[in-house]
Amino acid sequence: MVNIAESLARASKTLILREPFYGLFLVGLNKVFRNDIPTAGVSKNGIGVQLSINTEFFNSLNDKQRMGVLKHELLHISFGHLVMRDLYTNHKLFNIAADLEINQYIDRDALPEGGLFLDTFPELKLPKKAGTKEYYRLLEQECKNNPCESLQSVLDQMDGDSQYDHKTWEEFEDLTEAEKKLVQKQVEHQLKETAEQTVKRCGNVPGELADLIKRLTTIEPASFDWKGYLRRFIGNSTVSYTKKLRRKYNKRYSDNPGLKIKFKNNILVGVDTSGSVSNKELREFMSELTHMHKTGHMITVAQCDTQINSVEAFNPRKDWEIKGRGGTSFQPVIDLFNKKKGVYTALIYLTDGEAYTPENCPNNTLWVHSSQCDVNNELPGLKIQLN
Repeated sequence: MVNIAESLARASKTLILREPFYGLFLVGLNKVFRNDIPTAGVSKNGIGVQLSINTEFFNSLNDKQRMGVLKHELLHISFGHLVMRDLYTNHKLFNIAADLEINQYIDRDALPEGGLFLDTFPELKLPKKAGTKEYYRLLEQECKNNPCESLQSVLDQMDGDSQYDHKTWEEFEDLTEAEKKLVQKQVEHQLKETAEQTVKRCGNVPGELADLIKRLTTIEPASFDWKGYLRRFIGNSTVSYTKKLRRKYNKRYSDNPGLKIKFKNNILVGVDTSGSVSNKELREFMSELTHMHKTGHMITVAQCDTQINSVEAFNPRKDWEIKGRGGTSFQPVIDLFNKKKGVYTALIYLTDGEAYTPENCPNNTLWVHSSQCDVNNELPGLKIQLN
């Protein structure tokens, strides 16, 4: 076990030097050694993923092949193949299609014998970098007739325990849709963290993952001038806090730093997470919350459908888990604001507007309608629509 651990550590260090993104991504993953799998694979680890490695197989590889195998598994994780598999009826063809996609980003001599490449199936004349979905379609189309000899040869080897079967992926099959989303969110979080670390080390995000990382980290421009509007809408601050000053001494206690009293607003933002709100609208709300937070105000988010499902301070660095997706009622958030009137400065509600008018709505309420819906003019207070 010591030898395999040392081999893995050496391969990880070399990968960090040669391809920093993959090396850093690998460092953040849990690794286990197993003898019930033929080679290596990605397995389940709680709501996340981990790398499972067959000791005998890994020791049989040279240094370059070890890095190639590790990069192969990291690409499967990055491209979301673990949770995509259930979307395809023929798992054997999906396994082949997934390998065909990612192996184009690995040096051929860095993979052990038996790796799948486009020219493994010369009869099919598969296009380069077409993606797993397209390769699956082409393979499925071939199988509707008589599969070519090269494809049939690989399919015949897939007995459930071959290197092409991705045996550890079966651990993800019994997950519910909610659990699969949690796994994918965890992977996306790791990808974003790894990309940030890579850039800080003056490294580059690999070209094959650049678009994916960009989609995960890009924040859409604000649809509204939150800084100017909130200054006019809220007015004076009601929440105060102290800040230590390094360059100013405390007049009363000479050994301590000086203190400065600063003020902030604590805004309660209700987010409509009912079933009538689309995923696109929720992403729009998330983007606007980020821009609200940038104005310097304290933002407390209350997710609500027919009841309040969570109340927590907004953190732009934290992945946002949607809670709710039932019916719609604005009243619970209104009641929360009225109950804690001295705590929150103002109330902003992000919604599609599809609900009954609430009672006892405070005067300093702003209803923000998504760009996908019509403004509900029956709601009391100020109303705007995202552009």
